[in-house]
Amino acid sequence: MNKLSRAQRTQIINLLVEGMSLRAVTRISGVSINTVTKLLVDAGQACSDYQDTAFHNLTCKRLQVDEIWAFCYAKAKNVVAAKAAPAEAGDIWTWTAIDADTKLMPSWYVGKRDAEAANHFISDLADRLSHRVQLTSDGHAPYLQAVEGVFGADVDYAQLVKIYGDAPGAGRYSPGVCIGADKRPVEGRPDPAHISTSYAERANLTMRMGMRRFTRLTNAFSKKAENHAHMVSLHMMYYNFVRIHMTLKCSPAMAAGVTTTLWEVADIVKVLEDWETRQTS
Repeated sequence: MNKLSRAQRTQIINLLVEGMSLRAVTRISGVSINTVTKLLVDAGQACSDYQDTAFHNLTCKRLQVDEIWAFCYAKAKNVVAAKAAPAEAGDIWTWTAIDADTKLMPSWYVGKRDAEAANHFISDLADRLSHRVQLTSDGHAPYLQAVEGVFGADVDYAQLVKIYGDAPGAGRYSPGVCIGADKRPVEGRPDPAHISTSYAERANLTMRMGMRRFTRLTNAFSKKAENHAHMVSLHMMYYNFVRIHMTLKCSPAMAAGVTTTLWEVADIVKVLEDWETRQTS
């Protein structure tokens, strides 16, 4: 198999981060689906390694965390009847953190929605910060133990618990109507004016629009949890370094001081090439 050129890699990655499925990318690029998948896996690993190194000693002040649902191979209720379902089949959750000021997303974790995943995610987030922060989550119970175990008293932590009511005439996939929100300080002295998960929830929408496998009612869902995680890493690289945030007029990585220049997708390809060189050296 011939190696893809830098221009081909740039085109394929550009298509992937703009929300196209693997098969749609193959039809437009003229490259086999196995080649596109291998590029996704390698790029995802390279992006994960790069951001793991770059996101340290961050000066974030206000962080919001949330979880976004998807499924791998089959929805949880259909796994039992699914043919040759892998061990990771079923619901898959992506835990995300976003800086309310710079909109940087410095940490994420793909896995289950349980206490073990919460602890792993919060631990990773805490290791990337340089000082005390205000942290807001939703009312998901595992956050309480994870935040206490990782931060102790060195955090201003609150939960925003939304109260939902039934929407008249709502369809199967229609969300409930939010009829109120309860701000619950948990640790430290969180500023009530900044107890919010709005930016995290908006980031969820960006993820659903930017990754085809997150789109509801589609057959482009992930078939392997590993590939799902690689796509998240690639998306985060594009979101943090390449995409201009319309309010900030720069990328989140620039606003956070992680880089001084606005990247292009070709710069992600350069990160991949450097990663490949290290793998063979």
